[in-house]
This record gives sequence, structure tokens and C-alpha cells, in this order.
Amino acid sequence: MTKSNNRQGIICIIFAAFFFALMNLFIREAGDLPTYEKAFFRNVVAVFVSGFTLLAGKKGFKVGKGNLKYLFGRAGFGTVGIFCNFYAIDKLDISDASMLNKLSPFFAMIFSIWVLKEKPKAKEWIIVMVAFIGALFVVKPGFDVTRLPALIGLIGGAAAGLAYTFVRKLGSRGVRSSNIVFFFSCFSVLVTLPMLIAGYKPMDGRQLLMLLLCGVSATGGQYSITMAYQKAPAKEISVFDYTQVVFAAVLGYLFLGQMADRYSYIGYAVIITAAIFKWYEANKTSPEG
Repeated sequence: MTKSNNRQGIICIIFAAFFFALMNLFIREAGDLPTYEKAFFRNVVAVFVSGFTLLAGKKGFKVGKGNLKYLFGRAGFGTVGIFCNFYAIDKLDISDASMLNKLSPFFAMIFSIWVLKEKPKAKEWIIVMVAFIGALFVVKPGFDVTRLPALIGLIGGAAAGLAYTFVRKLGSRGVRSSNIVFFFSCFSVLVTLPMLIAGYKPMDGRQLLMLLLCGVSATGGQYSITMAYQKAPAKEISVFDYTQVVFAAVLGYLFLGQMADRYSYIGYAVIITAAIFKWYEANKTSPEG
């Protein structure tokens, strides 16, 4: 793995964090709509964008020998993660739900041991844990983990982490980002479409706009996160996903009038320090290529 690939992976995952922070803002602004309705619009935009990308590239959709099981792994666990995350956002405080979702990079590094045979060093474990502690300062979770919504949110974080690990596996096998995004998006749309037809809840124009913007942001996030885990191992870049917490705070202040407290600023400092240190370690230990 070269320094160039590591840098590209870090940049991509920071872009993904920004897009997903936007997505959560638009989900919040969409109001009281069913989880499956939000999930459908989150992915239907990505179907058209990724499908157009495949057609424009004239390479078509290609699975490749032995890759179908990994595509289903990415799509299946990714869809579970969406449902769990959206359910948690609807049922818990938004900070609690966000914290549970931010466990996904931690799970990604754990699952990379099994799926990718990558073994993080002790120092890498410590850096991720420091970033996780910083995120705790920011969101200040105060929920009872025995409650069902909290448990579902935790399952969503684990599912998302496993889905990203399969993305990394597919990338190592030469599967292009557009193929992965298209397969995942189609899978999620097909899963949610029957529920949407059976229980569609009418929405006004503003809600529709928010859901479409949610879909656009999610598409940008999907492409960015897919490219990130194709470029570099989870252990090298997962810590940078915590920048979503910072982006969310800025967006919350600008559009929702939310002001961070001193504990949040402590968290930002911890997260950024961990990210800088991880960047330094990745560049120091990775051979130039």
C-alpha cells in the first residue's frame, strides 16, 4: 500500500463524512415519515446516478468471478445498517443515534481481521479508541443500552462496519466503485419498494425536496466511502470518519441553530489530534510507491 493510496483514501473518507453529515441533516428536515420511505429515497437517486455512470463508461455492470457473495454482503449489511440508523434517529436523541453509527469504523477494523486478514497493531487500536473517546465528548450519550432502539442502533453500526469491510474486499479484487454502488442501491431499493407501495405516506413539496437532497448526499457519500476503502485498509483510514461529527456540528449550527458546548470542543480537539497523529503514522510506516 503506497503513501499516495493512503492519502487518497483519507481524502475520500473525509468527503464521505461530509456527505453523510449532509444526509443526516436532510433526514432530520424531512420530518415524520416512515423509515422505509426515507430509506427508499436515500438510494433511488444513487440507482440513477450509478446506472448513468455505468452506461456512460460503456463498460456495463460486471460482477467478476467469485465476487457476487461479497456484493451481497455489502448490499445486505449496508441495507440493514440504513434501516437501523434511520430507526435510531427516529426513536433516540439525534446525538445518541449518531454515536451508535460512529461505531462503524471501529467495527470495520475488527471485521477486517476476519474478512481481509488485516491485523491492526496495538498503536492503531489505541488511536481509534482515542478518536472514539473524542466522539463521546461531542455527543455525550446518555441512553440506557438495554432499550430496543439503542440496541438496534448498535446493530446498525456493526452492520455498516461489516458492509465497508466487504467494500474493501471488493476493491482488492478489482471491482469498480460504480458497480458496487449500483448493486447496493438497486438491492436497497428493491427491498424497500414493496413497503413503500403498501404503506406510502403522502408528503409535501418541502419533504420531497429534503428526501431528494438526502439521496444526492447519500450518493456522494457512497461513492466516496467506496473509493476510500478501495484505496486503503480500514485500519489506515477509519479514524478519519469521525470528522463527520465536526461537519455535523457546523451544519447543525448553520441550519438548525444548534451551538456546541465546551465538552464538544474538547471532543473536536481530541478527534483532530488523533486524525493528525494517524496521518503521521500512516505516512511514516507506508513505503513510497
